[in-house]
Amino acid sequence: MSIPKAASAQAINVQPFGSHLASARSYALFKAEDMEVIRIVLRASQSLPPHKIPGSVSLHCLEGRLDVLLGDGPRPLQAGELMHLPPNVPHGVRALEDASALVTIALSA
Repeated sequence: MSIPKAASAQAINVQPFGSHLASARSYALFKAEDMEVIRIVLRASQSLPPHKIPGSVSLHCLEGRLDVLLGDGPRPLQAGELMHLPPNVPHGVRALEDASALVTIALSA
């Protein structure tokens, strides 16, 4: 079942899934001309392979613990923490435990 993307000026619940994290999945919250917001869900030891994005990226860990994999090694990110990555920085993400996070991507206009 597809989750519809939010309309402009529509409130979106982004609180931690808590006890429902085990059945949650990743999905795009919205995409506008200049930005996209995605809620990612990773199970313990799952990862997103290394990649780079032409725009700035923020990663806000909502629950669990993640490692953001950068060229100089992993950077921990835990619930309540936010990390910014400049454009074109190669990175991956690995879940140290079940986790969900908000990813905001600045898109080129």
